[in-house]
Amino acid sequence: MNYPIPHEFAIGGVYLPPMLVASILGVLVTVITVRYLNRYRLSRHLFYPPLVSISLIIIYTILIGIFVIGM
Repeated sequence: MNYPIPHEFAIGGVYLPPMLVASILGVLVTVITVRYLNRYRLSRHLFYPPLVSISLIIIYTILIGIFVIGM
């Protein structure tokens, strides 16, 4: 499992670090998840929804960084 880890991403001639790309994707996936939680009224079962949102951002960023960017 010797995958080459990208050192940067070139998007439109601008070089971005992989963690920045993973965090942006993590925020986008979290926004989608929170919208579904609010639509189906599942967020009312959570103690403090903003803390859950921040936690989801961290979890999604780590998972995207490991499985999508790291491959």
